Amino acid sequence: MPETEVVIFEENDSSSPLLEWFDEIPEKAQNKCIVKIERLAELGYEIRRPEGDILRDGIYELRASLQGVQYRILYFFNEGRVVLSHGIIKKGNEVPSVEIDRAIERKGRFLMNPEKHTYREETP
Repeated sequence: MPETEVVIFEENDSSSPLLEWFDEIPEKAQNKCIVKIERLAELGYEIRRPEGDILRDGIYELRASLQGVQYRILYFFNEGRVVLSHGIIKKGNEVPSVEIDRAIERKGRFLMNPEKHTYREETP
């Protein structure tokens, strides 16, 4: 199976909610999340629990944990690629509806203008 392209959502102001969250979590958690993102790229739609799960309305979660802390990356699919919306630290049994709604809203903006909402690293 070919790898799935993974892209990161970018806001109108060129910020990336996922990368901002990523900078705030511990390095060991970052490393675990990177491994999960690599697995997502490898498996795409085929990723299953415990690594990933569908939430609702085409929004999925990528699941990582470290020392009892649950890290989740919310994402969606678009034309054969996966778009990483943002990350959360999950408390309790469910991903809060407000976080899923945020990902749904970002998905809508991404689908209207994928070029504008795809994060690209600045090159010197």
